[in-house]
Amino acid sequence: MRPRALLILSLFAALLLPWAGWQLVQQVEVVLREGQEQAQIAVAQATARALAATTDALPVAGPGLYVHPMLRAPLLDGSGDEFVQTDPARSADGRLRVVLAEDATALFALIDVADPTRDRADATDPLGRIGDRIELSVIDDRGLRTFVLSNAAPGALQVASSSAGEALPHGEWQETDDGFRIEMRLPRPSGRAALGITAIDRAAGIERVIPLAAARADVLPLLRPDPRLDQALAVLAPQQSRVRLLSAEGWVLGRAGALAVDEPGAANAAAPRWQALVYRLLLAPPEESAASDFGAALPRLLAPVVWQALSGVAASNVRSSSNANSVIVAAAVPVGAAGEERGALLVEKSSDALLLLANRAVFGVMAMSLIAVLLAALILFAYAGLLSLRIRRLRNAAERALRPDGRLVPNLPHLAASDDLGDLSRSFGRLLGEVGTYNDYLRTLASKLSHELHTPLAIVRSSLDNLEHEQLTAAARTYAQRAREGAERLSGILRSMAEASRMERIVAGADGEDFDLAELTRGCAEAYRDLVAPRRIVLEVPDGRLGIHGAPELIAQALDKLVDNARSFTPEHGWIRIRLRALENGAQLSVANNGPALPERMQERLFESLVSVREGAQRGDAPHLGLGLFVVRLVAELHRGEAIAVNLPDGAGVEFRLRLAGMPRAPL
Repeated sequence: MRPRALLILSLFAALLLPWAGWQLVQQVEVVLREGQEQAQIAVAQATARALAATTDALPVAGPGLYVHPMLRAPLLDGSGDEFVQTDPARSADGRLRVVLAEDATALFALIDVADPTRDRADATDPLGRIGDRIELSVIDDRGLRTFVLSNAAPGALQVASSSAGEALPHGEWQETDDGFRIEMRLPRPSGRAALGITAIDRAAGIERVIPLAAARADVLPLLRPDPRLDQALAVLAPQQSRVRLLSAEGWVLGRAGALAVDEPGAANAAAPRWQALVYRLLLAPPEESAASDFGAALPRLLAPVVWQALSGVAASNVRSSSNANSVIVAAAVPVGAAGEERGALLVEKSSDALLLLANRAVFGVMAMSLIAVLLAALILFAYAGLLSLRIRRLRNAAERALRPDGRLVPNLPHLAASDDLGDLSRSFGRLLGEVGTYNDYLRTLASKLSHELHTPLAIVRSSLDNLEHEQLTAAARTYAQRAREGAERLSGILRSMAEASRMERIVAGADGEDFDLAELTRGCAEAYRDLVAPRRIVLEVPDGRLGIHGAPELIAQALDKLVDNARSFTPEHGWIRIRLRALENGAQLSVANNGPALPERMQERLFESLVSVREGAQRGDAPHLGLGLFVVRLVAELHRGEAIAVNLPDGAGVEFRLRLAGMPRAPL
């Protein structure tokens, strides 16, 4: 399996547990949230029933005209800049828009009419001309009063009344791009009051009526915040909750209480912001409405939960608070009296319990999942590390099993293990055992051949001697001579093999002594000059003494074989360099010559028995079995060193290096 696929599978397995825990926490959060919403609905319903039983100031059923509170009287100039126009009352076709406001002494009205056909006349025209106008009806404790508002030109409002001695509204009439606007003041109605406003559009002599209240009647009750409702709600409001009573159109008529998050110091006591962020990102459902839809100063609420309650069905939702550090559970229930719906009651309460419990569950699952993943990772890494260590030990033991001298030492670990690695180790052991047996056979092959072929070769030679005394033809004598030459060559091969076996025994039983290796090298080099002529001997030996403990005869034989090997590959007018230099823990004796380079694959095998890079010998040449360099290696190992062969850096030839640390001294 590729590492990338293994990594992906590991990550998938590691993330599967947190994902399952997160799903469980989500289900728990849904149950907790629904439980809090149901509890909040129950509180709201109980509060609504208590309110209906303790006060008679409930709003009237059906639509009404909301009167905005105003701190000071507006300037009646027809601009309407001082009126709250966020949500005016409108006629069915939208051509008539009305905004009402009041202070402690009077009622103020802003009336906008879209009337592209202008037919203007004063309401008090002495000729009785009739134009576009507003018919105003006021009902309060003093009864019904009607007024006609109409101007022939912009300016002070012209008013006509059907009641003599009645205080008339006054204000300003202004023309607009699409009609006209009236800004006026009239006496504040007393008690339960209702107001009817109808626009009359005279177009081509035909009057078109634009009533503001086309649903039930020509007048609509006036709705305003009622201090009596505030007092009643203050008594019934649950602790740390905000309660608001709404009309049938969502106007806030009474309010009491405050949310905990709005109180001083609530930001410090609420849940940390990062916990709220985790809740919103991982658990919170999509919010149907924003926190701004439930602002404390809003005169009208238009959130979906409010309109659901105004339709007669209790509703609830959970949203983030304004400071985002807690959640707010809101419940809206219908409020009724005398068998009819009068509005809705909205109860809100801030709660960080839902957030804290959900976050506690999330972080608990995350912590447990992280701990489980870490433990699993530690166990897997520990097991993988142990398995890798055992595999490396087996690999190193397999590499060390074959010694440089060709011997096998199959000292493998885990042979007694009962797992797959133990089976592999035992398989390696059996394989190395068979290879070792074969290597032992090859190592003793030379001595066996020399012993077994000695007698047949003697028979062949004696037969050839006897054959020489017979009368032979010239052709037969030629064949006999060739047979004798082959026998001589075979005899030489057997002598070389016997010599190698003998040298191996001699090297194994040699005794060491202290001698001057530099003097030995100089003496041997002088003896080689005539032997290798016309080739040149280049000698590089340090001045003075270079002492070493070893077998000088064996080192001289090793040097002989290296020089003889170099002479075989050096051109007639080439050079052979003998160099000796001291090392920190011994000496290095090297023989270099110019000539062909060694093949890369043979540089490490040259010192093995029966290995040679020479081409097939010509007739009459001495046989070369590669036993000389094998003896050189034996001498190097006897002196706790090594023999290596390398190509010269410039490719001009080959260098054989004999590193010697000296033979161990025998104890006294």
